Amino acid sequence: MTIHPKTRDLARHLLAYEANAGVSSEAMEPATLRVYEKLRGNLRVLVGVAGFHALASRALTLARSEVPGLGAVQVAADGKLQGISEIKSAMKADEKWIEEEGVILISCLLGLLLMFLGEALTMNLVLNVWPAAAFDNGNVRDGRKA
Repeated sequence: MTIHPKTRDLARHLLAYEANAGVSSEAMEPATLRVYEKLRGNLRVLVGVAGFHALASRALTLARSEVPGLGAVQVAADGKLQGISEIKSAMKADEKWIEEEGVILISCLLGLLLMFLGEALTMNLVLNVWPAAAFDNGNVRDGRKA
């Protein structure tokens, strides 16, 4: 699956938004995990736990083809990601690489959503999860609150 550049941009902006909007208790978790968890919370309502697990597992498999370092990451039965925090602490020296891993993982998840749900429903979901994010023609304008 080839990830469209706009999908990567959306993932980058959502991660930047979460990194900038995180409250102190959330700041300990990587932005990738916060974005993932917010999507998981809303998608479980739409597709159920098993449906989300299937989407997340496929997204992780696709992301691993680009980033083998995600091999330590697992999707638990309830859909939670396990292993992201361990990768972050093990690779502190290369923060940019860790950020790109997150972009690829979230891009793969968003790409699957776009494929299965369509652009309108996917963007509606994103807007429901991040209502304060500034969007322009379906894209986040910047990573900060409006």
